[in-house]
Amino acid sequence: MKKYDEWNEVKKQTNIYKRKLGIKPREIFWVKIGQNIGDEEYGKGEVFSRPVLVVRQLTHDLFVGIPITSTLKNDDYFHTFEYSSKKGIHKNSAMILQLRTFSKKRITDKIGKMNVEDFKTVQEKIMKMIIPT
Repeated sequence: MKKYDEWNEVKKQTNIYKRKLGIKPREIFWVKIGQNIGDEEYGKGEVFSRPVLVVRQLTHDLFVGIPITSTLKNDDYFHTFEYSSKKGIHKNSAMILQLRTFSKKRITDKIGKMNVEDFKTVQEKIMKMIIPT
């Protein structure tokens, strides 16, 4: 069963939060992405969060990000990669097909950073998805 009412309460508190946070492309943060509809990726746990890769900062509050999953896939819409955190080495997949804009208010913690080579591959896959040949 979807937890829309619980997410709505978390969302209200998240919207109040004011935080000045510097972010950079390739960084990975826990982000409160919420309880979404259909096949849109959703967050888990009490605050409906999931790791998100920063692709680009757009404004002082908005950035483009890609949710990350522990389900390993590597095709036109996913990219499998490894990154280090305080908890060790993680192998995940960036869900390129779930690319979207996020408010920095949704960010909770920084957890890692993608290497340059993997990030270039992700950028190429984004371009192929958005501008098909």
